Amino acid sequence: MSPPARATGHSRLLWLGALLNAVCVIAHAWAADPQPYTVTVSPTGNSEIDQAVRDSSLLVTLRESAPAPPFGLIGRARGDAERITMVLNSFGYYAAKIVVTIAGRQLDDPALPTVLDQTPQNTAVPVNIAVDKGAVYHLRNITLEGAIPAAGRVALGLSSGAIANSADVAAARERLLAALQEAGYALAKVDEPIAYADDQASAIDVTFRVNAGPQATIGMISIEGLKDVNESFVREVLTIHSGDRYRPSDIEMARQAIAATGVFSGVNVRAAEQLAADGRLPLIFDVQERPKHAVNLSGDYSTDLGFSFSTSWTHRNLFGNAEQLNLSAAENGIGGTATSALGYKFSAQFLKPDFQRQDQTLEFDANAIKQALEAYNQTAETVGSFLRRKFSPRWSGSVGLTATHDDVVQKGTDRLYELLALPVSASYDSTGLTDVLQDPTHGVRTSFAFTPTQSFGARTFTFFTLQASASAYFDLSGGGRTVIALRGLAGSVLGASSLDLPPDQRLYAGGSATVRGFKYQSIGPRFSDGDPIGGASVDAVTLELRQRLFGNFGAAVFVDAGQAGAGSIPFTGAIRAGTGAGLRYYTPIGVVRGDVAIPLTRIANGDAFEIYIGLGQAF
Repeated sequence: MSPPARATGHSRLLWLGALLNAVCVIAHAWAADPQPYTVTVSPTGNSEIDQAVRDSSLLVTLRESAPAPPFGLIGRARGDAERITMVLNSFGYYAAKIVVTIAGRQLDDPALPTVLDQTPQNTAVPVNIAVDKGAVYHLRNITLEGAIPAAGRVALGLSSGAIANSADVAAARERLLAALQEAGYALAKVDEPIAYADDQASAIDVTFRVNAGPQATIGMISIEGLKDVNESFVREVLTIHSGDRYRPSDIEMARQAIAATGVFSGVNVRAAEQLAADGRLPLIFDVQERPKHAVNLSGDYSTDLGFSFSTSWTHRNLFGNAEQLNLSAAENGIGGTATSALGYKFSAQFLKPDFQRQDQTLEFDANAIKQALEAYNQTAETVGSFLRRKFSPRWSGSVGLTATHDDVVQKGTDRLYELLALPVSASYDSTGLTDVLQDPTHGVRTSFAFTPTQSFGARTFTFFTLQASASAYFDLSGGGRTVIALRGLAGSVLGASSLDLPPDQRLYAGGSATVRGFKYQSIGPRFSDGDPIGGASVDAVTLELRQRLFGNFGAAVFVDAGQAGAGSIPFTGAIRAGTGAGLRYYTPIGVVRGDVAIPLTRIANGDAFEIYIGLGQAF
């Protein structure tokens, strides 16, 4: 191409004058008042495409929120034609025709700016988007260029004759690349697919150019960002090692294992850009340590148990290997109808992660509790040790040994019990959540516990406590806005009658954990004066509808039912039911819950209603 001719001085002046005049015209157009307009989009016959067209159209989405002057309206319309064309391409329509008119005129009509400028102020002009999607294109020839393992060809997932959806083709490239990397081709490259259109046949031929490169193994593993956490501990946690086949899924599992230790706020992993001299691919884990200490304050309220306030202090990395020390103190029983005096609970917990093997934690606990309830008064101290293991992402279990010095007063009789227990439990969780305060929207949670207990002191005997609970969550909306939550529980004590058992080891119903609308522990066998005795069996069910409303607000309605019986066989007591509703406010740390529940059948010494306020869903 030859260089352009130079302009003379006179021509330069003319050119400069024209440029200034154009700038003034454009500035006047942009400074003009916003031009109101209406939009009509012709239907395509496919509701999904129609919605996608409207969602991509700035003429539609910005009509009220961002009015445009005449010049800007024309530019917005031109951009819409390009955006809608891309939308139709994504559905396999590559011969679509988009015609946008303003006030009945084509966008390239030179008289259009004048027409808009002369339109009376506050008069909306009609904008019409005519969509002719044309014929749908199908994939014809799918070509892979390069040496590609069989696993990669299978992962492509495209077939001749399928609709030529551009998103499917792009996703196929990602699947192919992921399959190659999972097969060990760490440096594999898959170019953007090249598409050739045959308009006469309404067909698309696609070519993928692939360079798989050599299979790689993991080389040197570096850990960067450590300060107080011992590197030896992190390396013990790692589930991959130098010499292992390079697989992104295995590397991600290793990243998650490090993150699960609880001492890091962030864990990222990256691979070197090229193989090392030994032919292996080095990996670098970048970690960010969390603060070693944390302090939490919390509180809740219910009409039966009153106000409760608690504080906790946590050391997340006591000896450099993610050992955790948790200290907490709580005050309860302030102003509750089921309590008669203030109570307390002090606890200390030490956790040693990855004890003897990965996914296994050794736990030591010490607790002191005092509570004055309508059913009994208790002062107790407990020490215990547990071995907890995570068997899979969903299954976990534990076994422990606890010793309790239990001083209980019921109906004026003070008895001292020394309890030695061997609790065994298993749990299943498919909700995908890691924090009990998070809001479950789908999945199932179940737990099973079996606790043989030897009692000394007031009486010497052995009893066995069995408990099972389950909750299920069904997302009716697909986005977590409408959720049905179900809960069920059952418990039984074998080997002793309810009156032989320590009062705090008996089973009760009533309260937020079983049947809302009834005071805590108020459902079950009762003394002649109406005070709770406690039973040897319990069962309860809950149905709750949770609905997000607007912003961070939501609501819930629920019905609970349950019973507690003197015998050890569940489902034999007098059934009590309660119902209620509440508000929810969703925060980053959990949902704030406020519920009001009423009993459907009143009982002696019962409340007319119960109020529950706390953090987290009821279950």
